[in-house]
Amino acid sequence: MLGHGPFATILLTPARPPPLRQAARPLPSGATRGQNPLVSTDAQAPSAEADSPQGAPEAAPLAQKILLVTDAWEPQVNGVVRTLSNTMRELTALGCEIEVISPADYPRTVPLITYSEIRLALGARQDVEDRFLSFAPDAVHIATEGTLGWDARAICLKHKFPFTTSYHTQFPEYVHARFSWIPLWAGYRYMHAFHDRSGRVMVATPTMQEQLQLQGFRNTALWSRGVDIELFHPSKRGIDGGVFKDLPKPVFAYVGRVAVEKNIEAFLKLDLPGSKVVVGDGPAREELSAQYPDAIFAGSKFGEELARHYADADVFVFPSFTDTFGLVILEAAACGTPVAGFIAPGPKDILPGTGAGIVDRDLRKACLEALELSREGARALAERYSWRACAEEFRRNLEPLPKEGKRRFWKKLADLRARARERRRLAREKRREEKQMRRS
Repeated sequence: MLGHGPFATILLTPARPPPLRQAARPLPSGATRGQNPLVSTDAQAPSAEADSPQGAPEAAPLAQKILLVTDAWEPQVNGVVRTLSNTMRELTALGCEIEVISPADYPRTVPLITYSEIRLALGARQDVEDRFLSFAPDAVHIATEGTLGWDARAICLKHKFPFTTSYHTQFPEYVHARFSWIPLWAGYRYMHAFHDRSGRVMVATPTMQEQLQLQGFRNTALWSRGVDIELFHPSKRGIDGGVFKDLPKPVFAYVGRVAVEKNIEAFLKLDLPGSKVVVGDGPAREELSAQYPDAIFAGSKFGEELARHYADADVFVFPSFTDTFGLVILEAAACGTPVAGFIAPGPKDILPGTGAGIVDRDLRKACLEALELSREGARALAERYSWRACAEEFRRNLEPLPKEGKRRFWKKLADLRARARERRRLAREKRREEKQMRRS
């Protein structure tokens, strides 16, 4: 996501505003995770009494009022939105009060160039600050590096309020893939400018944590992901003959955005038996469908229909090098479909040693070996992940103010809020008077 930074001017073009967002609804907690050491468990955080020496100060309480600021939100459909919306719904079910600030709240937005689904709000800083002061959160999480993210960052720094951020996309690699004349170091400089003041930078996998640490990022913390194991289920396979009943078998399928940074061509050019299917849409679809006429481009699918496409595939192929996790890996596995991928962030963290997929530098080899894996092994991997565990891990990573500090902080800001409201009231009156004087 881009904001008030060095690439903002080249990545913005005007368009219509999106519809307003809907309120989040609590969801069932889902399955608990297993013992995979790369996956956080459902265990509660240790109590202060259990962890702290006698007489040591108590740990800060878990945040109850959480302000989420994100440039990626419903009605957008992508992995970032699914992660955030499911996490917030689980936190609501845990009794947290959530305030979401997103582009859907503002009439003035522009699309991110080459990714028009992402809307960037303009001129929202004053309103973001008003909502921050009015909500008085225990913790602020800034999820994306877009215009709202930069606004929230500036507001937190202005009021000396701690905040956390998350790293959802390998942004420097994403930009370099689309604009090869922009070097990787420039992208990482931009990301440092955004994240360096964050209390914790949440990342999805140990590989991404190590990669960011090698780039000089401090205060990284793991925040894994979950999957809806009821929607994505092996029982969806073969209904009425299956969605691929007329295609030669086996079926190798990719699901996701059809864009250059997803490296889909590495999959499409493979010499594989049976059929190749691409489920999704994006700016590269027309070019790739013309270049690879033997592949099936099924377009975007959602809900039950999406689950059936996962389940009816024989192997799910994940060719990306730029994703930080790959929720689609878990969705495919939940449907019992083994996964093939490169040795890259996401596949190399999730799949090795599970029996659910193969990672290799040779993607064709990984695809053919994945055909031999059991569908039960893939399902078993997905059952280790739950959105409830994801939400609890997120909550533990937040940086809420300690109870006494929070009370003093908001007492101090109460006067600032009152004075700000009075200044705006006087400014409105002045504008009305000036307008009346011009008319007379």
